[in-house]
Amino acid sequence: MTTLIHEEKEVTTRTMTKTEPPNWLLAFWKEIDDKTFGKGFDCLAEDAICNLGVADWHGREQIRENLRAFIDIGFTALHDVVEYWDAGSLKVFRGTVTMTPDDKTKSVVRPVMTHFFYMDQNDSSKVRRWFGAVGPIQF
Repeated sequence: MTTLIHEEKEVTTRTMTKTEPPNWLLAFWKEIDDKTFGKGFDCLAEDAICNLGVADWHGREQIRENLRAFIDIGFTALHDVVEYWDAGSLKVFRGTVTMTPDDKTKSVVRPVMTHFFYMDQNDSSKVRRWFGAVGPIQF
């Protein structure tokens, strides 16, 4: 027998503004694209949580290391933010990522991305929770 669990959620209305992507977001993607994984990750709270696809990563350092390990499977990424929406404590963007395999016999893929960033209540410059979807990424 399957048990369905439903948790009541508070209904919230937010006004979203379409705007240019902020520097923190561009710096974050640049760290991944350049394979440097440095200061651009400072936009994440130390105890940030990332649910990227099936990933469930806890803490800035675990997020950094797992993204590094993923990129190290043999490709170079180039992120492109197509549109960015700001709703105060919620930031949403969609874009594409060009994934170029190190193995030149494999094709370049360009999957779409959608990401939701929930900012920290105590420090609105830090991402507390990141939900993202990218794909498909088949080479």
